[in-house]
This record gives sequence, structure tokens and C-alpha cells, in this order.
Amino acid sequence: MQPLAQMAEAVLRTADGREKTALSRGFAAQWQAARTAGETPEMGFANPPMHPARPDAPELLSPRDVPRRKPGSPQGRIALLHAVAHIELNAVDLHWDIIARFSHVPMPMGFYDDWVKAADEESKHFNLMCDCLEALCSHYGALPAHAGMWRAAEDTADDLMGRLAVVPMVLEARGLDVTPGMIELFRKAKVDDAVAALEIIYSEEVAHVAYGSKWFHFLCGRENLDPKEAFHGLVQKYFHGPLKPPFNEEKRAEAGLPPDFLLASGRSRLIRMALLHKSVEGFTL
Repeated sequence: MQPLAQMAEAVLRTADGREKTALSRGFAAQWQAARTAGETPEMGFANPPMHPARPDAPELLSPRDVPRRKPGSPQGRIALLHAVAHIELNAVDLHWDIIARFSHVPMPMGFYDDWVKAADEESKHFNLMCDCLEALCSHYGALPAHAGMWRAAEDTADDLMGRLAVVPMVLEARGLDVTPGMIELFRKAKVDDAVAALEIIYSEEVAHVAYGSKWFHFLCGRENLDPKEAFHGLVQKYFHGPLKPPFNEEKRAEAGLPPDFLLASGRSRLIRMALLHKSVEGFTL
């Protein structure tokens, strides 16, 4: 078996979405089998690209140029599924990137177990969305997509705590807020396969947010930092713009983000955050 960091780099350098996720799931299965057998696989080191390989389509546009669509129509629902597929493909790379880019940082084996599992699940989510698109006579790449999805990775390329704060704890947590509305939209339209796929995504994303919170708190303990203060500082350092309600307080708390974690210290206003990853650009739910 290859060292894990090299596996991660190989995924990042694979362009086609279906090929990327097949490689991702295969590597995850190897890792999980070794860990189940009681082994401690080699971590190794990687030289990950700053930008992961991407297929020729979809065309990537500035957020302001992504067409805004109402998802109540058949074409609007296709566009929404396409946007979610794009988010999930970026999530695959984000979870492998945290392994490859920070392989030099000493971490417990559980850290790698968690992010390999998350990458495997995000790969499944991408494929589920692709299956839903194909059932509606479309495919991933048929529509333009958001070009800014990788910005959080660029901004935190040298800061593991920053990566954990802004990707799982802010951007993925936003998925817990918006996914119930998407599920209800497809349920009303009687698109049962999309409902089933989104329910799987919703249930598994809670753990991904929890992984971020767990390892962020671990690093704060290592550095003797107050987690809430460190979180606020990192978010304010890397992002601008308000995080708007509604908030899924129950699922956020289940993932280790109680409501008061979003409140700036000593103030009643919400901390300022950007919505770059788990919001669905161009839609009002």
C-alpha cells in the first residue's frame, strides 16, 4: 500500500470526477482495511498541487456570473443538483488535501482515520448527485459552476487550525443549515432518488463538521488556546461577510458547535463569515 500522503496527492492530481472518486474510494478501502487489521500504515509526505486537477467541464465562473435559478422548475432542480455535485467534488479534494498538505504536522492516527472516512463519504455523495443528474437526462459538467470553491483551501494552505476552522466548522456546517430545505423541495416535486441521496448527505455531513470541531479543539489544547477565541480570530483573519440565518442549531450542536460558538466574544452579534463552500450559489431555498 502506498503511503497515505501519496494516495492523497494522487487523488488531487486526477481530473475526471468519476475517476477521482473511484480512486478516492479505493484508497479509503485500503486504509480502512489496514486499520481494521490493527496496522499503522505509513504516512509519508506529499507535494500537493495548489489547485486540484479538474475536468474540462463544467465551465467555472465568478460567483457573480453564475446564473441565478429558481429551483421549482425541472431545469432549476437539475441546476441545484449540479451545484451540489460541484460542492461535493470540491469536498473530496478538500479532505484529501488536508492529509497531503499537512502531512508534516504530527497528528494522532485518528485524525487520518477521520479525514479518509470523510473523503470516502464525499466521493459517495458526488456519485449520488451524478446518478440523480443522469436520471434526469443531464450530467455533471452540463452547466457552469462556481469558481470560488477552492478559495478556502488557498487561504489556509499554511495553517491547519485555520483550515479546520473555516472548512468543516464554517463552510460544511452551512450544509447542515440549507440541506433540509433542499430535501423538502425535492420531496414536494416527488423526485424520490434526489430525496434519498440528500438525506444520506445530510446525515453524514454532521460527522464531517464534528471531525473539524474535534481536531480544532485538539490543536487548541496542544497550543493552550481558548477554542472560541481562536476560532473567531481565524475566521476573521481569512473571511469577510456575514453568515445569515437560518441556522440548524440542533445539528450544529450535535456536531460540536453549540449556538454560543457563533457569537463573538463579549458581543451579541454573529461572527462575520463567508459562504463559499456549502451554500448553494444562485439559489434561494
